[in-house]
Amino acid sequence: MKERRPAPEAQADGIIEGRNAVTEALRAGTPIDKIFLARGETDSALAHIAAAARDKGIVVVECDRKKLDFMSRTHSHQGVIAQAAVREYASVDDILNAAREKGEPPLIVVCDELSDPHNLGAVIRTAECAGAHGVIIPKRRSAGLTAVVAKTSAGAVSHVPVARVPNLPALLKELKDEGIWVFGTAADGDRLLYDADLKGPAAIVIGSEGAGMGRLVSETCDFKVRIPMKGKLNSLNASAAAAILLYEAVRQRMG
Repeated sequence: MKERRPAPEAQADGIIEGRNAVTEALRAGTPIDKIFLARGETDSALAHIAAAARDKGIVVVECDRKKLDFMSRTHSHQGVIAQAAVREYASVDDILNAAREKGEPPLIVVCDELSDPHNLGAVIRTAECAGAHGVIIPKRRSAGLTAVVAKTSAGAVSHVPVARVPNLPALLKELKDEGIWVFGTAADGDRLLYDADLKGPAAIVIGSEGAGMGRLVSETCDFKVRIPMKGKLNSLNASAAAAILLYEAVRQRMG
């Protein structure tokens, strides 16, 4: 019997590079967040890696070799680098079941394209501290459960289910069908945060660092709430906004 080879270990920052290493990681079922492939390559080994990754629902990103060179720790990436996930992603049902098991109305954080891993890690940490039942992120144009996110979360990724979905607007519609109210954060929101009823089932949508919520996500929200600003700036860091909304929900639910 052929001896099974152990899965290759990722670097401390979650990087797995080289064709053989990435192929073995896929075979071994190593949790992988994204795979980066050199754009324009016609090598059959890279095509096989891309096909195997897509079969597993892993995001495949084609990029210039310069980006791979920058990401590489060994300088021998062979046109492919995988970014390992620190844990497996949960499902949306896992998040809803977590609320049911606690006998609580769901409190869910939805991050709309937060690309900064430090911001996502901080949001996950705050979600855990506030007792949220889970965090949902999109598959593309978002940071994932990388080593940087895990470190910034101070270990919260081990305690909060994080689900990843291909289509946020469709996901929000599904949550609404489950009786969950969707609250989006926006500088021009039609009501103040403190006028929002967050005691019931709620999904809080946090927009991206620069552009805020996408148009389709914004249009799917039941309510758009704003945080009062008394200074000269009109927006907060995404993780700070998430903390304010989550702890308003905590305050209301304790009352």
